[in-house]
Amino acid sequence: MATKIIFLGTGTSQGVPVIGCFCDVCKSSDPRDKRLRASVYIEHNGLRLLIDAGPDFRQQLLRAQINNIDAILLTHEHRDHIAGLDDVRAFNYINKRAVDLYAEERVHRAIKHEFDYAFEENKYPGIPEFSLHTIDEKPFKIGSVEIIPIRVRHARLPVLGYRIGDIAYITDANHIEKREFTKLSGLSLLVINAVRHKPHISHFNLGEAVAIAQRVVAKQTYMTHISHQMGLHAIVEKELPSGIALAFDRLTVNGCP
Repeated sequence: MATKIIFLGTGTSQGVPVIGCFCDVCKSSDPRDKRLRASVYIEHNGLRLLIDAGPDFRQQLLRAQINNIDAILLTHEHRDHIAGLDDVRAFNYINKRAVDLYAEERVHRAIKHEFDYAFEENKYPGIPEFSLHTIDEKPFKIGSVEIIPIRVRHARLPVLGYRIGDIAYITDANHIEKREFTKLSGLSLLVINAVRHKPHISHFNLGEAVAIAQRVVAKQTYMTHISHQMGLHAIVEKELPSGIALAFDRLTVNGCP
């Protein structure tokens, strides 16, 4: 089972460094402390997927040298996860077709509002073209690859994580529905958000994320959606249990851990 994951961005909605901030993390010269908005690229059995397309979408794909995709999975409608969708125009041109977007109906409504010009009856030439596929919590397939949605909550907002093969990706969550843990059994790789050490209203903090990782017992867990309040990567990394680590931008994992 050929699987590859590239962390395109591992930061929060503001990224790291934060504009106007002069904390040790924002001033750090360690490239692992430079974080674009959270997104990943996954190759699995020949299928090329993106999860989320935030405002750094174009920059992320260029620096990772990703030249084509088959589909985009969206976790939810917040701008740090959808604001870059205008740049799918490159793939419209390359593939001569609309880009397939998979998301809940509520997220599609947000996309139609945010990118209303892409859905007008008399479309302006060169606008992005989307093919919207409505999903819910039921498993679905793209080609021969099964995608298993995972229901989580981001404060009061329902959000979807995804399991693809032996990889699960969960971002922007502070609660995982109890019944969903069965979908996380037997993982090789778990990716989960951990925003900082202190409690947060809508994200897991580091302690909560570690506890979930220890419950799931994946072979390897990486934390993502990390804020500058987490602290320096090099210091936090040393404090984490075996098999649990902070992800960083451009980290690439090939095959199973």
